[in-house]
Parts: sequence; structure tokens; C-alpha cells
Amino acid sequence: MASTADGSLSAGIKAAAAGLGFHLCGIARARRLDDCEPLLRSWIDAGMNDNMAYLGRDIGRRLDPSSLLPAARSVIVTGLGYYSETGQRDPEAPILSRYTYGKDYHEVINEKLGRLLDWIQEKRPGISGRITVDSSPVLEKAWAREAGLGWQGKHSVVISKKIGSFFFIGILIVDAELEYDQPFEADLCGDCRICIESCPTGAINCNRTIDARKCIANLTIENRGPIPAQFVPKLGKRIYGCDRCQEVCPWNRKAGPNGSPEFTIDEEIAGMSIDEWKDLSPDRFSRLFKNTSMSRVRYGKLMDNIDAAMRSEV
Repeated sequence: MASTADGSLSAGIKAAAAGLGFHLCGIARARRLDDCEPLLRSWIDAGMNDNMAYLGRDIGRRLDPSSLLPAARSVIVTGLGYYSETGQRDPEAPILSRYTYGKDYHEVINEKLGRLLDWIQEKRPGISGRITVDSSPVLEKAWAREAGLGWQGKHSVVISKKIGSFFFIGILIVDAELEYDQPFEADLCGDCRICIESCPTGAINCNRTIDARKCIANLTIENRGPIPAQFVPKLGKRIYGCDRCQEVCPWNRKAGPNGSPEFTIDEEIAGMSIDEWKDLSPDRFSRLFKNTSMSRVRYGKLMDNIDAAMRSEV
């Protein structure tokens, strides 16, 4: 295990990450994120995590990377873009969030980070690491800022000056001291409130958090029950996730497409008509979405979402 800051290894890690297809890579010193605790607790105490009770458990673990790797010294943070110009072709069809296009991002990023860890261990035998991709008690957005990838926008999503906000965050915690990037301290949203004002359900709070009880992404994915009646008119044909706050963000208009090839929408899904969605069978659902991020949703829940979305007004 490295005992002093290893600049050459740090540069090599970033080059290797780029070679694996990552658009962003930064490195932060592993520490307990005590400064994030008050906002996290107040958000949970207000019930804004809705039915995601797991977010309120083990807050101490969520703040401290050493809970995942006891000897944690460094947090390597990667960003992998997923915004593609290609999408669904039928303007009348129910709408999927862009993050569902192509392969399941958990599998894609886990595989890439596994290869990055292999590279690190080949260069410095004895280093241990822990990979997490939206699956462990880790504050990914905070670590992205700590590693200099970008700032947390008013819509709560991390924005990169280079590629906007349509990117997945992957984390690799290692027990080696590396050369650290400066945290991204600037707030480049300025006075802009487009995302807040464009949210169909008013789910974006003024403190860069989201009220999941109102958020269409939560209502169509995490919420296992029917979508509350007051939100049905506001779905805008969205049946799985919502990209509205990111679509209107000026930084994404500047960034343009950044999608990795793994996240190209399947041709059959792209071409589905409104009638095909309404008549989607369990077998076709399983075949089309088996290896995508949508595999986590139940068939019945998706069909309920489709029915609700067809009754929306916006």
C-alpha cells in the first residue's frame, strides 16, 4: 500500500480511466463527510425520501467511506456520459428516461471499474479497493464534487462544465494515498432557476434537494404502488423516470451528446408505437428489458404507469 501521495499512479489512473471510456475522473481524499450530515438528516426527517427508507438507515456509514473499506485513503470518482442523440421515434409513445437506454449502467460501470482496479493492482501490488455503483451507502454526488468533477446543480444532479449532467457516477475506494484534485467549489448555476420552474410537479426544493414524494422519477420507479391521483395529470406521458430538469439545463445544451456506445437505445424499443406499449406482453417485456436498468421494475407496475401516463395532460 502506498504510504505517500503517489502522483505518477494518480496520473496513470486517470489515463487508464479515459482508456476505459470514462469521460471524467477525479480523486478525493477519503474522509468522513460531516458537512453533509445536517442537510441529509433534515431531508430524511421531513420525509422527503418517501418510501426509500433505506436512505435513512446507517447515516454514519453513508458519510464515511471507511465503512466500506476500513483502511480507505482515497476515493476515485468517475463519470460516464449517457446522453445520445438517438431516442424513441414515436412522439406519441410513452416516454422513458434516457438513463434506461442500452445496457444496465450498474453492470457497465462495475465492469469498467473492475478493470481499473486490476490495472491499479498490477502497477502497485497490495492495494485493496471497493467498487460501488449506486448500490452502497455512499454519497456519490458529494464525492463527485470533492473529486473536482463538478458542482451540484439546483436540480440536485452533479453538473460538469465539460459534459453537463447526463452522466453516471462510479466510485472506487482504495487504501492508497494518491494525489488529490481540488474540490469543485464554484456554483455555476448563478441566478438560473429554469430547472426548478420546469419541474412538472414542483419537486425541486430551493436547497438542491428533491422531494421524492412529488418526483416523477420516484413515483414511476421506486414507488411500488399506484401513482397518486394528483400527479397523474402531470406525468406528460413519462412511464419510467423523468429528465425534464436536465433537459432544460443550459449546461446540457452547451455540452451536447456525450453518450457511451453501451447506452444506445435498442432499435426495437426505439421504434415502439403507442399501441405496442399499450399491448406490451410479459414475455416481450422480459425480453426487451432483461439487461437494462428497467429490469428492476415489475411488469404490472410498468403497465400501471403506462395507463396513468396516457391520462396525463402535459
